[in-house]
Amino acid sequence: MISTVVWGTGNVGRLAIRAVEADPALKLTNVLVHDPGKVGRDAGDLGGLHHDLGVAATDDIDAVLAARPQAVVYAASGDIRPDDALADVVRAIRAGAVVVTPSMYALYDQAGAPPELREPVLAAIADGGGSLFVSGVDPGWGNDVLPLLISGLGTTVDVIRCQEIFDYSTYDQPDSVRYLVGMGQPMDYEPLMLAPMVPTMVWGGQIRLMARALGVQLDEIRETMDRRPLDATVSTRTMGSFEAGTQGAVRFEVQGVVEGEPRIVIEHVTRIHPSCAPDWPTPPNGDGAHRVIIEGRPRIEVTVEATDEGENRSAGGNATAVGRLVGAIDWLVDAEPGLYDALDVPLRPAVGKLGRSKR
Repeated sequence: MISTVVWGTGNVGRLAIRAVEADPALKLTNVLVHDPGKVGRDAGDLGGLHHDLGVAATDDIDAVLAARPQAVVYAASGDIRPDDALADVVRAIRAGAVVVTPSMYALYDQAGAPPELREPVLAAIADGGGSLFVSGVDPGWGNDVLPLLISGLGTTVDVIRCQEIFDYSTYDQPDSVRYLVGMGQPMDYEPLMLAPMVPTMVWGGQIRLMARALGVQLDEIRETMDRRPLDATVSTRTMGSFEAGTQGAVRFEVQGVVEGEPRIVIEHVTRIHPSCAPDWPTPPNGDGAHRVIIEGRPRIEVTVEATDEGENRSAGGNATAVGRLVGAIDWLVDAEPGLYDALDVPLRPAVGKLGRSKR
């Protein structure tokens, strides 16, 4: 079995513990935490499994990496600490580990990543013999392998559109929802996530990755942005009240422009309450979904709904994203050391997992 470390136990790390434990090819050997209050707690507790796994969390990075784990699921945030995240990932690769992570947006398309990110990773791979695969939690597969697979079913393809449609009141990150995205803030508030070029920074790599797979040259990447206020004060189950007149919905697109037209589009439609912007696309269940639309002949539309932690649609999307990353570990261990992306790493059947949750 492949000795595997989960580094970080937030929304992604909690799900990664479950995914590693469920994979018959992997063995969870350590969990790394930053919060002193989590040190010594069992991984099963931190993963919400309701039973112990016999693995106590630690903050001793040196000791964990000195044990030469074969794989690391790096689940710590890279949003506001990109330099630290890069240093952590490079450190694990140099220790010889295969690293999978959603935390480094610019490496979604590793071939087009800036040299200041790519070169330290390649140097660590040469020194330590590890590997790196980065895929998103939005989820990555919904903006790369799924649309590319479906595009091959059409006779002609005019536009590939990937949508994430969510009620953010189900998202278990109140500070991110209120301040990073701006829900419940005055309409003149400038959320960091919606600032010009930030959506391109996060999702532009997936646009470039799909363009590369499709064999087309991008003229440019554009952004569109629309924000709507709440007509009335609303109360949410998990995040309290949001006042009338404050931001209640956001819709933006990151557009890959080919020959003057937006042809590859990643669109996010998010609300804090279904009453806001009812004319925008809505998910079938009212909570959340991921959708791929191929405009062409024929027109093809695929909607994916995933649930985890009860009816939490956002956790379900994250769980599938984590499943993509964790499911790649055994393939990466067998592959040559290197820097990989979604075009390199196959999406494979759930070998050995069928019925495993019943055991």
